[in-house]
Amino acid sequence: MGKEIYDEIKDLVTEAQNEKTSRIDIADTTEILQLINNEDSTIPSIVAQEIPYIARAVDILVEAFKSGGRLFYVGAGTSGRLGVLDASECPPTFGSHPEMIQALIAGGYNALRFAAEGAEDNFEQGKTDLKNAGFTEKDVVCGIAASKRTPYVLGAVDYARSIAAKSLYVTCNPRENFDIAVDVAICPVVGPEVVMGSTRMKAGTATKMVLNMLTTASMIRLGKTYGNMMVDLMMTSKKLEERAKRTVTFVTGLSYEESADLLQQAKGHVKTALVMHLAGVSFDEAKKRLEQSDGFVRSAIEVK
Repeated sequence: MGKEIYDEIKDLVTEAQNEKTSRIDIADTTEILQLINNEDSTIPSIVAQEIPYIARAVDILVEAFKSGGRLFYVGAGTSGRLGVLDASECPPTFGSHPEMIQALIAGGYNALRFAAEGAEDNFEQGKTDLKNAGFTEKDVVCGIAASKRTPYVLGAVDYARSIAAKSLYVTCNPRENFDIAVDVAICPVVGPEVVMGSTRMKAGTATKMVLNMLTTASMIRLGKTYGNMMVDLMMTSKKLEERAKRTVTFVTGLSYEESADLLQQAKGHVKTALVMHLAGVSFDEAKKRLEQSDGFVRSAIEVK
């Protein structure tokens, strides 16, 4: 089994040696940092090449969300942690239900703090965890594995395919070597890592960018912003409460005190507050308009 895994990974781009940093062990501190930064600077343009595939994935997600489906990220190690991070930040940012975007990590949530590397090798556990999470054919799974080959992730994706659910995959190895039957593969090939095989670095950065794009673009498509402002955020902290007031102040031109009063009338909901003020309507009418416009503030304001 060990030789089989060795043969699987020896030719992966993510496991190759980076010739540009092969003598990093004798560089001084500034040189080390410059080498890291030079490699990191290549990532945005590489991710940009994947936008057509990311767009297809977003369209799948939006359709699923509108039909009551959910997104499940599945990963191990760094990939799993990035999935958990992105999923956990959507409710406070966009007011989405916590179950709408979920994440599974090999080894469970304890693996967020402590390495559980062996857990990634369990193909059947990936299937079991996704099934136990209540995954259905209405949902979408997004496997995350820089190497592509992580058994835990492959097991989850295999289960999703077995019940005819949509599947996405984010990997940092080339598309021409991608042989997993998913609906959309997103393959930002960032090349060999600064430290050979340390995919928490460039691969991790590229993956975070992709996940941010998937959820942010989907939420925008669902009317979770007005212009480029968060208007469905949850006021669960003083910072978010003040951000809500600032958004209302910025859009309406009201004073801080007036914005706070308007938000109180709107029961703390920024979207409702904006429609109430900009359309000159009551709380009930603003809620009705938002329902008629599928939650889009701009359309709700323009309702005749």
